[in-house]
Amino acid sequence: MKEILNLKNVAVEYDRHGRKVRAVAGVDLTLNSGEILGLVGESGCGKSTLGKAIVGILRPITGEIVFDRQKVKKLTRGKRPEHFRNLQMVFQDPYGSLNPRRKIGVQIADGLIVAGMSKKLALVKAADLLEKVGLPRNAVDRFAHQFSGGQRQRISIARALAASPTAIIADEPISALDTSSQAQVANLLVNLVDEFDMGMVFISHDLSIVRRISDRVAVMYLGKIVEVGTVDQIWNNPSHPYTRALISAIPHADGTSFMPKDLPGDVPNPMSPPSGCRFHPRCPLAKAECASNEPELRKLADGRDVSCVLQTAGSQPVTITLN
Repeated sequence: MKEILNLKNVAVEYDRHGRKVRAVAGVDLTLNSGEILGLVGESGCGKSTLGKAIVGILRPITGEIVFDRQKVKKLTRGKRPEHFRNLQMVFQDPYGSLNPRRKIGVQIADGLIVAGMSKKLALVKAADLLEKVGLPRNAVDRFAHQFSGGQRQRISIARALAASPTAIIADEPISALDTSSQAQVANLLVNLVDEFDMGMVFISHDLSIVRRISDRVAVMYLGKIVEVGTVDQIWNNPSHPYTRALISAIPHADGTSFMPKDLPGDVPNPMSPPSGCRFHPRCPLAKAECASNEPELRKLADGRDVSCVLQTAGSQPVTITLN
C-alpha cells in the first residue's frame, strides 16, 4: 500500500467568546491507499474538526497536512487546485450538503464541468455514478427531497466520486440513517474503497460499524490521538485506558456491556483541558506523573502507537484492565 495522506502535529483552534479553544491539539496520522482508517471518540473530541482540516475547510494553526506529497492549503473561493480534487469529503447530513433547488444530476456534474468536461458528457457521467452507488440513472432529473436519507447519502458519495478521488474523508456518513440504510451505505463504502483503491478516513461514534469495515483505528480524546492500531489490536487488547473504556462501553444484546463505574464524568471542557495526560482525571489507573506529564505517542513492539505511561516504547503492550 502507498501512503497518500500524512498529518504531522496538526492543531486547530476556534475562537469562542473571545477565548481560544484548541479542538485538535497536535495530531499525527497517516492514511494508505486501499485502507479504511476508523477515527473514533466521544462527541466533542475533535473528530469532525480534524476531518474538515484535512480537506482544507479549516486551517491548522500548527503542523502540516500532506496529501500525495503536496501540502493541503485552506479552501478559498477561487478554483481548487487540480491536485486536490482527488481529496474529497462526504458530510454527515446528506440533505444539508445538497442544493434543494437543483437537480441531482447537475450537482454531481458540476465538478466535471469545472474540470473541462462538456455538460452533456458530464450528465452522462453523473448517471453512471448514480448507477455505481445503487441508484437508477433517471435519478439525475430528480431533486434531493424526492429521495430517502440513505439515497441522499449515496448521492453525496456519487458526487465525491465524480472527482476520481484517491482519498475520501467520511464524516459520520451513516449516523443520520436508519439501521438498514447504515449497513447498505457502509457496505457501499467498503466496496468503493476496494474497487478504486482509495484511502478513506471513516469518522464515527458507532464502534460496531468501525470494527466491521476498518483496517486500522485511531482513538481520539479531547483533541489528541491516544492510540492507533489494527482492528484486531484495538478490540482484542486495547493498550490505552480510554480505548479499553470505549470497547467496554459497546452494549451487547443482553445489555451487559456498559461504561465501567470506575470511569466517571464526561469529556472535560476543551477551553480548559487538564494538565498532563488529558484523560487522567477520569482514568482509574492514573499515576501521580499523569497529572503533570503529557505522554507522546509511543510505538510498541506489535506496531501500534499509544500515548500512556503504562506502555513502554518498543515493548509488548501491557494488558489494560478496568475494574
